[in-house]
Amino acid sequence: MAAPGWLRPRARLAAALRCVRAPRNWKPRAQQPPRAEPVQAALYVHWPYCQKRCSYCNFNKYIPRGLDEESVRSCLTREAQTLIRLSQVQRISSVFFGGGTPSLASPLTIAAVLETVSRCAHLAADAEITLEANPTSAGASRLAGFRASGVNRLSIGIQSLDDAELRLLGRNHTADEALGTLEEAKKLFPGRTSVDLIFGLPDQSVSSWAGGLEELLQLCDDHVSLYQLTLERGTSLFKQVQRGSLPVPKQEVVAEMYESAREMLRDVGFRQYEVSNFARNGALSTHNLSYWQGSQYIGIGPGAHGRFVPRAHGESLREARIQTLEPDSWMKEVLAFGHGTRKRIVLSPLEVLEEVLVLGLRTDTGITHQHWQQFAAGLSLGDMFGSSEEVKELEDQGLLLLDNSVGYRQPWEGEVLVWPWNILNDLLAHRQECYSVNKSLCCVFGSSKIRLNPGALP
Repeated sequence: MAAPGWLRPRARLAAALRCVRAPRNWKPRAQQPPRAEPVQAALYVHWPYCQKRCSYCNFNKYIPRGLDEESVRSCLTREAQTLIRLSQVQRISSVFFGGGTPSLASPLTIAAVLETVSRCAHLAADAEITLEANPTSAGASRLAGFRASGVNRLSIGIQSLDDAELRLLGRNHTADEALGTLEEAKKLFPGRTSVDLIFGLPDQSVSSWAGGLEELLQLCDDHVSLYQLTLERGTSLFKQVQRGSLPVPKQEVVAEMYESAREMLRDVGFRQYEVSNFARNGALSTHNLSYWQGSQYIGIGPGAHGRFVPRAHGESLREARIQTLEPDSWMKEVLAFGHGTRKRIVLSPLEVLEEVLVLGLRTDTGITHQHWQQFAAGLSLGDMFGSSEEVKELEDQGLLLLDNSVGYRQPWEGEVLVWPWNILNDLLAHRQECYSVNKSLCCVFGSSKIRLNPGALP
């Protein structure tokens, strides 16, 4: 079957960029931070517990029975201490409590983690400390407790302002409860309250989606995240769609939802600084930017992921780390070894570059030459792309624009559609002396173009 129209430019782009390779004489250097900068990392803390399972969610989460929060707290602080010392970072740039539902944790647990971080590394007084919250576990007094514990930014999982859609998603709050939580959060975290919304739901229309978003934009703060519904295997919603009891919107309809949302947000002063994220008044997420800029981050808690160099072991290459998924097993490992790291993968410099490209092109500032050189000293963007006949052909087709002055970015005019991560493995090719960058550049879709950015550095 032929690819739909909005997929064809993407397929041409991916096919051509498979042939782009690093010069044979390039030898990557060990990853070292700039000398003038302290070694730093962001910290992600995973709280794996929820009150119930949402119908669409396949995150690492558990419904607790007789939860011993004191034991969980002790293990979180011990693992934070172990991994921060292992990384030898001098500064933690931001902390993000995700889940699960971290607003189910007590403010005492949040404070204990932050106190441990402050003892192990420098945590600036104004560092961004974000906590994800669900409306049913985020009353006014509880939110005030989180603020007192050190949280200064809130991310509320509203997901929809339609009660029928909330029931479909398996959420345990109503639209009114969500708006009440938003109102309280804005009082306690003014200018630093973010909301999440999901689009592309079964039976959802462009008009119903736009109507809910319009209502929210009259009440929200300065940060909005929009996510297309992903039907994850093993979830209740996936099974209902597979059985045919629920329809899903056509891709063209989902694309229209996304494009209409971008226009509505832009009209009220929001900057789309990343594919799914919008901010105004400078309220960008510092923590998430650290991911998209390829910075180090440490993950603690069951199932948390991290990317950092374990310098205390004498290593110089970054590792991808995954903590043990199941909370009880994770706690046993933390008590025995100081951490519950289940999987470690040493990343080659080329693999790190691959991540820098794919993540950087999600942002409106993209990848500048200066930023690229932090990860690829001796290999410029021009070395990688400048002499390629395939890239020249993409330029001629209007799919790629090269400007040797600053760096790559993805412009936001035109349609930027859903990111098909499921096709990346098929497109990716690794060889010892060759480096394919198609993983990153195939992520720019529809009628959008990739071009080198004459704008500011990220």
